[in-house]
Amino acid sequence: MADMLTGGCQCGAVRFATKLVGRGSICHCRMCQKAYGGFFGPLVTTHDGHWTRGEPKWFQSSNAARRAFCGECGTPLAYETKFGLELSIGAFDEPEKVAPEIQVNLSDRLSFFGELTALPVRETTDEWKDFMAGIHSNQHPDHDTEDWPVASNLEGREDDGTARY
Repeated sequence: MADMLTGGCQCGAVRFATKLVGRGSICHCRMCQKAYGGFFGPLVTTHDGHWTRGEPKWFQSSNAARRAFCGECGTPLAYETKFGLELSIGAFDEPEKVAPEIQVNLSDRLSFFGELTALPVRETTDEWKDFMAGIHSNQHPDHDTEDWPVASNLEGREDDGTARY
């Protein structure tokens, strides 16, 4: 993979870049479930990853691993052990380029995980389409920016920076 892969947190305070990545995985361990607030942790090993904007905060999640996240918006960004750094697949600007290839720690896999793709799909209603059409995202775009946040992303915010709903 010769192209530079970039990514970062939801608010744009922390960004990263890497060229050399290993095999992507989804980890079912309980620590990843809690760190991501989801059913698994999607990670890919990086051999040259570096922070290009800001620095993440770190949480020592065990005696063997620490986890990086954005101190502003809370986005999970990385996992690090003595074996190296792994970046969160969903934090990449183009996550399709680092798709998972394996699953690990199956002993903690949630019992319903294998059935998720068989769940019924709710059709999108006109009311929901109208709601979605009116949303203005304050999320950082999926590409590097010189400055962030830009003034247009602060519209619709209270003086303390919180979004109004």
